[in-house]
This record gives sequence, C-alpha cells and structure tokens, in this order.
Amino acid sequence: MPAIQVPPVELSAKTLSGDRKAAVLANSICVLFWGFSFISIKITVPVFPPMTLGAVRFAIAIALLFVMYRLAEKPDGGSRGRLKEDMPFLAGSGLAGVTFYFFCENNGVALVTASEASLMVALIPVLTMITEWCAAKLLRTNSRTLKRRHWLGAFISVTGIILVVQVSFALSGNISGYLFMGGAALCWVLYGFLTKPLFSRNRSRIYIVFWQNFFGFLGFLPFAALEYKAWGTPDAIVILHVLFLAICCSALGYWLYAHALKVLGISVSAVFINLIPVVTVIAGFFIQGERLSGLQWAGAALVLTGVYLAVSPQHPFPETAAKGHRAHGAPPA
Repeated sequence: MPAIQVPPVELSAKTLSGDRKAAVLANSICVLFWGFSFISIKITVPVFPPMTLGAVRFAIAIALLFVMYRLAEKPDGGSRGRLKEDMPFLAGSGLAGVTFYFFCENNGVALVTASEASLMVALIPVLTMITEWCAAKLLRTNSRTLKRRHWLGAFISVTGIILVVQVSFALSGNISGYLFMGGAALCWVLYGFLTKPLFSRNRSRIYIVFWQNFFGFLGFLPFAALEYKAWGTPDAIVILHVLFLAICCSALGYWLYAHALKVLGISVSAVFINLIPVVTVIAGFFIQGERLSGLQWAGAALVLTGVYLAVSPQHPFPETAAKGHRAHGAPPA
C-alpha cells in the first residue's frame, strides 16, 4: 500500500474517534447490504443470468450515482479530479472490483460448494494484509504498520467463518472452481489497492465510485450479450430485488465501502468482508426459517470479535515503552 504519513497537525481525539466510528458504521451498513444480496441474487438469476444481472444492476447504479455526482457541488470535500490522469486507477479498479470479481465469483460458486466459496472469500482479509505487508517491505514505505491485533482479528474471523459454514461443509474437489474463487479474492484485493491512490489525490468518493461503477458496467456488456438466450421477463418481485441490488448493494454499497477504505485503510476494511456470510446465514434464519446450530452462533460471535480487534484503536496486548510513547488521541495504527 502507498505510504501514508500523518502530518504533524493537531487533531483532537474526539475528531479522530468520530471519523473512525463513521467509517465503521459505513462499512457495517455496507456488509449488511451485501449479506442480504445473496438472497436477492438467488431470486433474480432465474430471470437475469449472472452477468446480465450485473449489467442491469450497475446500469441503474450509475444512473443514480450520476444524479448524485451532478448535484454535489463539493462531493465529500474532495476534487472531481482529472479523468485522464485517473483513468488507469478508475478503469482498473472498476474492472477488477466489479466486472471480473463477479465473473470469477459467479463461475466459482457454480462449480464449488457454498461452504467452500465462503471460506475462500473469507481469505480476502488475510490476502490483503499479506499483500500490504509485502508492498511495504518491498517499497520500504512508512505506511501504517499492521499490528498484532489486525492479524489476530483476521485469523479469528476466518475461524468464525469455518464454524458458520461447517454444517454444510463439503469438498467438491473442482480445481477450476477453486481457481475462479481464488481469482475473485485476488480481484477484490486488487480493487482496494487501485482505489487507495485516488484518495491520496484528494478525489471524492462519489467521483471514484461513479466511474468505477461505469467501467464495471461496460465490462459486463460483452458477457451479458452472450447470455441473451437465457433472458426472461421479470415480475414485480424480481424488479424490486433488482432495485435493491442496484441502489443498496451497488451504488450505496460501494460508496460506503470507499469511505471505509479512506479512513480505516485497505486491510482493516477487508476484515469486514467476513461479516457477509454471517449476515447471510442470520438473514436465512429470520427470513427463510433456516435453523442455526450452536456452533454457527459461536462462529458468528468469533467473526464479530475478529472485526472488533481489527478496528479497535486500543491495544489488546501490552506494548513496551520502547515501541513509542504515543499521546492519547494520536492516530491509531
């Protein structure tokens, strides 16, 4: 991850805490949307094949984001930026985090079991942290160091996911499916690293997310054209679910996640991804009447614990004085 040096300005602990809380809330709402999205996708894919569904939902999303973008005189306090200069990052992150992520995930889920897919997606935070750590070492940057609580939180959340999916766990042995799911995880890691430099340029969230959704939508079109024979006629229920996917999961979801990336950083934001299967399972419990075992509830608690450790500004382990005497209210690691 690019170096992020904190300038020597005085910021109150209250301000920093408020920014962090807002980012945690934004990311929490985002994963709630994305967790419920699997139910909506299950309902809509019989009418709209996977890549066609992606094209439809992101077409609606960019229409909404365009209105928001045009109405915002100073979107999020940032600059609209110069599109030509930002094109590699906007197009790259849009194609990686939208088009190719969903392409890999949709194909992977079709070839492996749901439990295997959940476990491989749960590795995204660990992959992100390893990538960030390697990048910091190779580039010798002064980026915010990943602390023990970040690594511990990520691994605890992965353990929680194992408990959540253990009831239905089965091995498919499908190598192609594993490669597709691994590709989806790598695409999401790449999305985070391509988005981060845009914040360093003081670009606004609405500017970033609009163009990411736009390029992601363009990427869906060739795949959607190949699915035209499977297109169906949607009824009112399907249309409502498509609107939920477009407005809440695509437009608002990516906008909220971008806020978390900006404030919490790539690795900490990624830990929240492991809440998605927990939301999906609990939603199935309340909406579809699915039964949950004690181990699944324990797994959900572990995931929440892991996320808390990752975002908590306090040190869960004692730090020695030799590691620095950081004043109260200084930016958390």
